[in-house]
Amino acid sequence: MAVELSTWDAQGNQTTPTFSTMRFPAGEAHVKVANDTAEPGGLTEIATLRGTSGDDLIMLGMWADAVRQRGSRSVALVPYLPGARQDRGLPFGAKVYADLLNGFHLDQVIAFDPHSPVIVGLVDNLTVVTSEQVVRDAVVGAPEHDGGAPYTGIIAPDKGAVPRATAVAEACGLPLYRAEKHRNPDTGKLDGFTCEPLPDTGRFLVVDDICDGGGTFMGLAGSTGLPKERLGLWVSHGVFSGRAAQLADHFGEIVTTDSYPAQNAIDGLRTIALTPYLTEQIR
Repeated sequence: MAVELSTWDAQGNQTTPTFSTMRFPAGEAHVKVANDTAEPGGLTEIATLRGTSGDDLIMLGMWADAVRQRGSRSVALVPYLPGARQDRGLPFGAKVYADLLNGFHLDQVIAFDPHSPVIVGLVDNLTVVTSEQVVRDAVVGAPEHDGGAPYTGIIAPDKGAVPRATAVAEACGLPLYRAEKHRNPDTGKLDGFTCEPLPDTGRFLVVDDICDGGGTFMGLAGSTGLPKERLGLWVSHGVFSGRAAQLADHFGEIVTTDSYPAQNAIDGLRTIALTPYLTEQIR
């Protein structure tokens, strides 16, 4: 991946990008002024970083310094906030990543559906875009795909997903059903899944924020006893590592965003572009 740069003029219209990125032969990140015709003071400079590349984070810092020196405003779109799952323990990864971002002195950081509220409190000048509008617009309210019926309910796959899934259910005017993961108290390993009783008919969307290997979602799908035609999966951030390609055997529709470059191809995966939802929050 790479850091994508764009520029808005004082009226909020996209104009010729001020900067371009490059790397020196030794590998150091660098930013060049590609368009020097506009007055810097009235410009909003925007950088988009997807995924977690450390090289991209350093490039973001170089860009932020260049923007600050020119007297323009810096807005970083970081839809997948790195470190959001490292919100406790040793090392305290969320704070390490937050300190890095804060050290760039960005005027605004815009993130999508962060995993933990801890990192939300650590990143300066942060604007959070939640997932319910995107799910409503792009999934539940979208024309049916592959002849599938409309969704009639939302499933929270575990306790941690309940607030997020509840917000989606309320935005879509659909009932919420709760599932749970069970762990062996002696080993701490997953011991199975249960789900509230579901209606005999209808199609249900599982809602969560992150998918790595997909084991939780496959286990949940099995616990419902439903065929894949009656199940869909929404994850805000699709890492799709390991055996995640097998998700297509359990879900008739799988939807994510472009916040993170998927590690594996998933049959039928639909990816929603986040830029329109993020840029409308620029202030």
